[in-house]
Amino acid sequence: MSEDKASNEEQSAAQANADVTEQELILDAEQAEESDGFDWRVYADELEAKLSAAEATIEGQKESVLRAKADGENARRRAEQEVDKARKFALEKFAGELLSVVDNLERATQAADTENEALRPLLEGIELTQKSFMATFEKFGLEIIDPQGQPFNPEHHQAMSMQENEDFAPNTVMAVMQKGYLINGRLLRPAMVMVSRGGSNTVDTQA
Repeated sequence: MSEDKASNEEQSAAQANADVTEQELILDAEQAEESDGFDWRVYADELEAKLSAAEATIEGQKESVLRAKADGENARRRAEQEVDKARKFALEKFAGELLSVVDNLERATQAADTENEALRPLLEGIELTQKSFMATFEKFGLEIIDPQGQPFNPEHHQAMSMQENEDFAPNTVMAVMQKGYLINGRLLRPAMVMVSRGGSNTVDTQA
């Protein structure tokens, strides 16, 4: 029993020495902090400020990324619109040059003597060519403006003359001298028309 008692006393003494040592270390750390002027509260405030600044930087970078992405999407959409616009109207000038050919074919069919059997094969060939032209025009988005009997529309019609006529309401297209055309909904050439005039009524002839 004496040995056990001695062992317990030794352990107690060792524990007491350890406690004293820990207290001394804590005291030394506190003294070191005080001697160095170290303040944990100031340090914590600095860390919090740095964290806030880092978070603000991250948020700013996120906003920049989102703006850059939005700008990229807008640029892509604008490019697609420009490509689509160029595709739709690339043939505008070329189609405009072909209109005179279509006009001549139409005049030929109108002026031809349909009673002359000798000219019938030639007339049929001209009509077939004209139909082929119109089918090709429609394929590429061209539309005919043939407003006979319709109200005058200054956006699509050009009034060449005005006449009083009781058979037509005022500002009505009495005759189409030359058909107009649209290309993909945009005016390629206005229709040249004669417009009815009734009494003191007038028509805006500006196309």
